Amino acid sequence: MAGEPLLRRINQPYPHPPPPLTTSSSSPSLPSRRLLFQSNPATLNPKKRAAGPRSWIRVDALTGASSSIEADKISIMRRCDLPARDLRLLDPLFVYPSAILGREKAIVVNLEQIRCIITADEVLVLNSLDSYVMQYTVELQRRLAAEAEAETAGAQSQDHLPFEFRALELALEAACSYLDAQAAELEIEAYPLLDELTSKISTLNLERVRRLKSRLVALTRRVQKVRDEVEQLMDDDGDMAEMYLTEKKRRALETSSYGDPNNSLLNYGPTPGGGISVSAPVSPVSSPPDSHKLDKALSLVRSSRQDSSIRSSENSTEHIEELEMLLEAYFVVIDSTLNKLTSLKEYIDDTEDFINIQLDNVRNQLIQFELLLTTATFVVAIFGVIAGIFGMNFEISLFDRPEAFNWVLIITGFCGVSIFCFFLWFFKYKRLMPL
Repeated sequence: MAGEPLLRRINQPYPHPPPPLTTSSSSPSLPSRRLLFQSNPATLNPKKRAAGPRSWIRVDALTGASSSIEADKISIMRRCDLPARDLRLLDPLFVYPSAILGREKAIVVNLEQIRCIITADEVLVLNSLDSYVMQYTVELQRRLAAEAEAETAGAQSQDHLPFEFRALELALEAACSYLDAQAAELEIEAYPLLDELTSKISTLNLERVRRLKSRLVALTRRVQKVRDEVEQLMDDDGDMAEMYLTEKKRRALETSSYGDPNNSLLNYGPTPGGGISVSAPVSPVSSPPDSHKLDKALSLVRSSRQDSSIRSSENSTEHIEELEMLLEAYFVVIDSTLNKLTSLKEYIDDTEDFINIQLDNVRNQLIQFELLLTTATFVVAIFGVIAGIFGMNFEISLFDRPEAFNWVLIITGFCGVSIFCFFLWFFKYKRLMPL
């Protein structure tokens, strides 16, 4: 029957789909190739790639010895007791403004090329091939090594600042030197270019000045940010006190020594050789001398703690003043750099004003020339009107006189010159042009 083949085709099962193509190296017939639009897992997310361990340069506070270490973000956070948002300031994949953050156990410094973490025992500098980073590390090692040699020889060091302040001072010095060098380079390039522009206004010179001004604005913002950061630290005594890591470390050691159960002041209980134990109950009736000893020991502990707190407050106030003087010195340096850039910007603005004045003067001259040309065209148009009148097709007795043509030219010319002179006098009277 005719319908039987059709029914057979309908009931026939579908063939199995062909196996998918694979890029396995075990199949020799199919070459190994990457599918179209398939992303590389290594470059899928740059943040995940940057989350691995980074190279840091560690500088020891005592000896000045440096070593290269590999540590990830979690290790640095645990090592320096820092939150994750502070470490983002040091991420080289992002551009953050300059900042100096004082934390409980560290100072986070992000000043231009210098990105480091300063603690009471070490400095961790983000490893970079930048020349200023290398100079910072080498100079810090040299100063610490010189101080260590001076202490070994018994000589008194001239620098009484704590380690963290010396490292911060060197970072400020490197940042200020870097910004001042860029400002000086910009000045050397700017002044001859602006002088050339005033003498010759061209499209090429205007484009060069535009690029120069863009660089100047970007550099001014960076210098202004460093200046504001230093000024903010100087205005806040709490932030400056928070940055005194050596004092906080000494207080922690003293507190741990006072809280030590083996402290000699609190060992007033019975020992193996005799006496009263802290854990044993003491009867004030049976042993009044021992209770007096206990009260005396507690009073000594309280007085020693009060004396240490008074001394620590005095030391912190003194070192806050030292840090304030240090910040003030570099505030003057960065403010001088900002003044240079401000003066350069004012010079550029003055040059632009001068160029605009020159262009306005040229434009005024063109307008005056156009006014004179329009007046002369009007005078010449009078001759055209006379020529049009005498060109009419009619007869008058004036055409029969030979001298009439000369008189018409003379009278028309005299009238045109008179009208032109009248217009010039009117323009001068109205001060429309300097004649």
